[in-house]
Amino acid sequence: MTTREFLRFAWTQLTAMRTALVLLFALIVAAIPGSLGPRVLPQRPNNPVLVREFLDAHPTLGPLLDRLGFFDVYGAPWFAAIYLLLMVSMVGCIVPRIAVYARNVRAMPSGAPRRLDRLPQHVAGETGRTASEALDAGQAWLLARRYRVRRQAGELSGERGYAREFGNLLFHVSILGVLAGVAVSALAGFKGSVIVTEGAAFSNSLSQYDDFTSGGLFDRSSLAPFTVWVDRFDVEFERGPVQRGAARQFLVHARVAEGLGEPVAAKLEVNTPLLTRSAMVNLIGHGYAPVVTITDARGATAFSGPVVFLPQDGNFTSLGVVKAPDARPQRIAVEGIFVPSQSRAGGTGPLSTFPAPDNPVLWGTLWQGEPRAETGRPENVYSLDTTGLTRVMDGADPASFRLAVGETHTLPDGSRVTFDGLRRWAKLQVSDTPGLPIVWASVALGVLGLLLSMFSKPRRVFARVTDAAGAAPRVEVGGLDRVDARTGLAEDVAGLASALGLRADAAEDDEAGTGREEHT
Repeated sequence: MTTREFLRFAWTQLTAMRTALVLLFALIVAAIPGSLGPRVLPQRPNNPVLVREFLDAHPTLGPLLDRLGFFDVYGAPWFAAIYLLLMVSMVGCIVPRIAVYARNVRAMPSGAPRRLDRLPQHVAGETGRTASEALDAGQAWLLARRYRVRRQAGELSGERGYAREFGNLLFHVSILGVLAGVAVSALAGFKGSVIVTEGAAFSNSLSQYDDFTSGGLFDRSSLAPFTVWVDRFDVEFERGPVQRGAARQFLVHARVAEGLGEPVAAKLEVNTPLLTRSAMVNLIGHGYAPVVTITDARGATAFSGPVVFLPQDGNFTSLGVVKAPDARPQRIAVEGIFVPSQSRAGGTGPLSTFPAPDNPVLWGTLWQGEPRAETGRPENVYSLDTTGLTRVMDGADPASFRLAVGETHTLPDGSRVTFDGLRRWAKLQVSDTPGLPIVWASVALGVLGLLLSMFSKPRRVFARVTDAAGAAPRVEVGGLDRVDARTGLAEDVAGLASALGLRADAAEDDEAGTGREEHT
């Protein structure tokens, strides 16, 4: 086999419909790891922190999965390869079919077969009209019922139902459109997430995102300006004995301003995104932000404000770090555990019994160290780098505290940590998917294609009028459906025969044929 023959064979196999189906199934299977959820297989674009935790917890399996791209499935080379092969296969499969369909639409219907009596429906007899009159009437009848008609030498051929193949092609093109829309979104769109506490705001600026990913064709300087204020976050949990603690409502009362426009009141819920002219804002997470004030040994306020704590379980036991690098004479840091509903059982440690803040308590341990020069390098706000820090001790044990709202803990050097109050935070995901209109339009076209394919009736009917010397012209009418299990063929054959002037008393009607040869 020459190289040219091999390439032709490979192209033929790639563009076969069965190959497209196999690739479509392979794409579905390949997408499964990316949809297992952050607790099973986190994805780096959405949960980089959970990916690091997974790698730490699985030192052998984690690096292997990372090298294979399982922490960014939709950006992995093997996923892109399947995707591109599927698109090439579908294009190579659909384009020739479109060309064949276009030729068939332009071509005249085929001539009548020699033996009309072998067709599934057949009727014959004499007509009281002349041959020309019968053919004129039969042609008018076919055209009135949207048949494409061919008339030649005493014969009529009528064909309809081209919409069925058009529907098939439209459905396959719609699948290609969906793939193209997803590709456009991946290349030209972006997705970012940010945590916003109650009373704070977020502006659509690259520097304000906690995580941000974009496609290769996205221009990061083109982010449209808008601002979202999170004024209040209402959360309700089930308190009854059935599904106790289950979420019942997450509702963000917000304001949105686009550009320099006036803020407009808006509401944001799970699965009910906030839409701007340029992006979609979804609520994807929430938690608690204790308000903490740290006063240093000089009596100056070194830190004051809400601190985001990340939930660790269904009852929202949360971990967080409070840093006061400007405290003097020593900087102060707190490793904390926030418990929204502290268990009232005696002798228990940090244990939450309910996700709502019924009995909020802040637990923590303390670190101090010499001030250090600012390097300008970013650091993780959710973890503590203890380099240069020393744990504060209470005798032989590490110093710790347990604070209810409004309480203060004093360090040996006179520094103080105060638990002032509690706010909620919402994690917002901002995304732009420019290919989404292509996807929705393709889905609509796909549904239309399926309807056309299901309800169109590809059908052929034929008529032949022959003159016999000294007798009335003889009429033969036959028809067949190009798809099984269609109804109405017998009625169309009878209607055409009637239009041709076939006398009912002279008709020789054949039953639809068992064992007849079907001509296409």
